[in-house]
Amino acid sequence: MFSRAFWLAAMERAVKTAAQALVAVMTADGFGLLDADWTARLSAAGMAAVLSLLVSIGSSGVGNSGPSLTSEKLDPLA
Repeated sequence: MFSRAFWLAAMERAVKTAAQALVAVMTADGFGLLDADWTARLSAAGMAAVLSLLVSIGSSGVGNSGPSLTSEKLDPLA
């Protein structure tokens, strides 16, 4: 958990999760870019990213060196 590789992998997951949450919120309410409540939608995406990071931190002691619960291995030099 204290390596650069861990945090890069965790941030990648958080960004992906935020993008997925934003798309989910936008399509659930209808896709209107101009009349969208961007504050609420970006807030939901941000919360999803924070939760993703918390899950990565919580699962750091499980498995190998990565932020995943699987047997992912990270390059410690990355």
